[in-house]
Amino acid sequence: MLTGKRVSEGEVVVEESSSLIKKQKIESVFPTMGGKNVSNGKDMIERSSPDIDEDLHSRQLAVYGRETMRRLFASNILVSGMQGLGAEIVKNLVLAGVKSVTLHDEGDVELWDLSSSFVFSEDDVGKNRALASVPKLQELNNSVVVSALTNELTKEHLAGFQVVVVTDISLEKAIEFDDFCHNHQPPIAFIKSEVRGLFGSVFCDFGPEFTVLDVDGEDPHTGIIASISNDNPALVSCVDDERLEFQDGDLVIFSEVHGMAELSDGKPRKVKNVRPYSFSIEEDTTNYAPYVKGGMVTQVKQPKVFKFKTLREALVDPGEFLLSDFSKFDRPPLLHLAFQSLDKFLSEVGRFPVAGSDEDAQKLISLATGINDSLTNGKIEDIDKKLLRNFAYGARAVLNPMAAMFGGIVGQEVVKACSGKFQPLYQFFYFDSVESLPVEPLEADDLKPLNSRYDAQISVFGSKLQKKLENAKVFMVGSGALGCEFLKNVALMGVSCGNDAKLTITDDDVIEKSNLSRQFLFRDWNIGQAKSTVAATAASGINPSLHIEALQNRASPESENVFDDTFWENLSVVINALDNVNARLYIDQRCLYFQKPLLESGTLGAKCNTQMVIPHLTENYGASRDPPEKQAPMCTVHSFPHNIDHCLTWARSEFDGLLEKTPAEVNAYLTNPSEYTNAIRNAGDAQARDNVERVLECLDKERCETLLDCISWARLKFEDYFASRVKQLTFTFPEDATTSNGTPFWSAPKRFPWPLKFSSDDPSHLYFVMAGSILRAETFGIPIPEWVKSPSKLADAINKVVVPEFQPKKDVKIVTDEKATTLSAASVDDAAVINDLIMKLETCHKKLPPGFKMNPIQFEKDDDTNYHMELIAGLANMRARNYSIPEVDKLKAKFIAGRIIPAIATSTAMATGLVCLELYKVLSGGHKVEDYRNTFANLALPLFSMAEPVPPKVIKHQGMSWTVWDRWILRDNPSLRDLLQWLKDKGLNAYSISYGSCLLYNSMFPRHRDRMDRKMVDLAKEVGKAELPSHRCHFDVVVACEDDEDNDVDIPQVSIYFS
Repeated sequence: MLTGKRVSEGEVVVEESSSLIKKQKIESVFPTMGGKNVSNGKDMIERSSPDIDEDLHSRQLAVYGRETMRRLFASNILVSGMQGLGAEIVKNLVLAGVKSVTLHDEGDVELWDLSSSFVFSEDDVGKNRALASVPKLQELNNSVVVSALTNELTKEHLAGFQVVVVTDISLEKAIEFDDFCHNHQPPIAFIKSEVRGLFGSVFCDFGPEFTVLDVDGEDPHTGIIASISNDNPALVSCVDDERLEFQDGDLVIFSEVHGMAELSDGKPRKVKNVRPYSFSIEEDTTNYAPYVKGGMVTQVKQPKVFKFKTLREALVDPGEFLLSDFSKFDRPPLLHLAFQSLDKFLSEVGRFPVAGSDEDAQKLISLATGINDSLTNGKIEDIDKKLLRNFAYGARAVLNPMAAMFGGIVGQEVVKACSGKFQPLYQFFYFDSVESLPVEPLEADDLKPLNSRYDAQISVFGSKLQKKLENAKVFMVGSGALGCEFLKNVALMGVSCGNDAKLTITDDDVIEKSNLSRQFLFRDWNIGQAKSTVAATAASGINPSLHIEALQNRASPESENVFDDTFWENLSVVINALDNVNARLYIDQRCLYFQKPLLESGTLGAKCNTQMVIPHLTENYGASRDPPEKQAPMCTVHSFPHNIDHCLTWARSEFDGLLEKTPAEVNAYLTNPSEYTNAIRNAGDAQARDNVERVLECLDKERCETLLDCISWARLKFEDYFASRVKQLTFTFPEDATTSNGTPFWSAPKRFPWPLKFSSDDPSHLYFVMAGSILRAETFGIPIPEWVKSPSKLADAINKVVVPEFQPKKDVKIVTDEKATTLSAASVDDAAVINDLIMKLETCHKKLPPGFKMNPIQFEKDDDTNYHMELIAGLANMRARNYSIPEVDKLKAKFIAGRIIPAIATSTAMATGLVCLELYKVLSGGHKVEDYRNTFANLALPLFSMAEPVPPKVIKHQGMSWTVWDRWILRDNPSLRDLLQWLKDKGLNAYSISYGSCLLYNSMFPRHRDRMDRKMVDLAKEVGKAELPSHRCHFDVVVACEDDEDNDVDIPQVSIYFS
């Protein structure tokens, strides 16, 4: 549940399992505030040595790295203004794990605030906003100190913070505070942000000079050198393994170069004339030693210094505005003027403009005109009065989608200010979404408050659209990070809160600890529970009127009895909150089929994207696909790695083979030996031979009965992997080996390997054996004593293992073909070998104790006590050491081998805010394709790119037209003749009709004409073997047609309704 604490008479009371734990109110950590007006949500925790909880923050660490996280852990933030925007900013900062956040607000909660802030309930109305916010925001992360400041904010309060964020103060006060922060030593970062209806702004000032250590957060680009010329300037060519990502002006360093030693001095060099596989360096290498072979070139990231203007200076001379929508390239100067005019209106009138008041709107327009006329530079020639009128009408409202979007942007800017990670927003950003307004003109009466929690939203969109939101039937797929944010947003918007409405959410996953840093509806006591159930309960806590049903079904063909035709046909909209492409494609196809709007989004670290899939207006999600990720050839991974990714891919493969697949294969044999051996004999190929060899090896010479056996097994695996195999490889292909055309075999990107010599004095060698022996013991069900974790005792046991001397073999086949898909070579005598192996296996089986079974181990990356990542990191790093590849720590190994998707709360919040701005359009209806927006954003740069969706491809035929959205429907249980005639009437001659993979009709087969008077449903059942469940009243056929000139015509799918 989201609600778990309450503020009561100067104490914070925590409610957990009906027991009350009182935490004493204490003075603020910042003495300048004084204790009188400060209330803390938890005891102060001094974090002088902030240890990073890698289980909790693994996805965030993948974005920021340890150093940035440590800086965040030491940062104190002040956020002033605790309406919807302030709450969203603080939520993102608390999840990120800053040291402390102080909430400032002098005002009290109003019913008006409930449409934008997830931390307030109707019970909070009349309480101070900051005090009411503390308990619910504190719940998000108990390592962060969340406190409240309720008296007037002065400059003296600001000195104890690294960043000051203001969301609801006058321009005069903001200028005063910014001047103080700008001139403070050291400077305090100052951020001013506002959300006014469908308009928003951000201003950043990080001081006179602010150094960014890493502008984009991307790993340094690298290249594998193929040749370097003795020239001026020198030309560097790289292997065509991957395109170079360098840009002219980048600095690079050279390493591992054989010959031309002058370049291996570690000095950065500037590149120019960058091509896909080559570049030049500004250096004369004419007299350098000639290049021989090898070498890497690596980008060097340079710090970048930003010089910020104060708010006072930037208002007069704003410089370039950060654009988000090129169709509105002239909009930022007007919004710059609009926000200043609103501030003047507030100071003169003492209130916000009233929604629908032409008088107030006209006054704001007059103020804007006056400010514009006084400008000497940057004067706007033609002020858009309609836009300013819309701005005035909604100026008092804080809309949740806007707050979510700007909460993500501002939250990320705070992280940048604390850490120097990523490029700051420089300095103004303005945004509007006036396209979200209903198409029909709004009457003033429709904008009047109804004394409801949605009054702020009604003041912008009117009560008619509010009714449509409340009556919507929504299907939300996924309740992870995106799903939690979406649920919060739609609950606050009032979506599916009407009596006949319903929001169905489904997710088959359960909550893990790593979810808690982003999926903010979950708490640590929810770990192991179903995501959808917990999220739905929390969303109902935000808005008790929400009609929500939580399911644990995976949305897939297997669950179409749950999500049946009636379910889909009754939907208003589908919102995807998924994390994989296949599930997205499935939902996309269902939305196409039932012609339902789909709101799609995704995140990757600081990047996010949104895509609107609107029936008949836009292309569908599956219409455009990213190219598949490039996979390293199998021979590269197994014998010729040249980067750590190859080593980790190999390590993960070996882990799965040794600890999961082989024990599972053993169990398959032991469960039913005769069935297993018959299947192996029938297959009779190299793969079957490999499988039975592994089973026999596991149960015979590598079978373990004691922990010492497991230690011996792990030590011998070390020898096999990192010594014997390397010796065999270099015996088969010596360092001076050449290919059939005479070129050196060991030329880039291949790296010549060197065998490792085991040493119990090397902690990494010891740790590999420890992890390997513990996991081997687990597969055999052998108890694991504590002494195995003692380095000295383990070393003693290892040193007693007898390691046989390696003898190289001649004529060993090592796969070097990059197109090979298997390392197992087929043999003409596979069947005979398999028979021999099975006989040995049967003999071995008789020696096993009764009921013997193995325990296969499934890889689990997020449990730091299970030794899985220790073994994978050990495998990868020892292999990297063989090939002189830089090693990685366990965390980096976890990211790559565990295929962890980098994720942070800020980009998730922004994506969901943008989607919900589109949701207004979808549920309002009547919008054109040019009103919708798809977005790509990268908060690290920052970059915001918004554009109209692409319309669907249109096919035309004899005055008719259709797109991928169309489905032709034939009702009343037609016969084959009815269908053919129906198409004939459209000028189409059907020559082939199929159901699934079965042909129901083809004009070339004379006997198919006997089926003319058969009902289509009978043909589908008898010929197509269709199993039509009771909930289905139709089936689909694919029809191939041609026109009267024998030209093929692609027609939509045809649905045959039989009941």
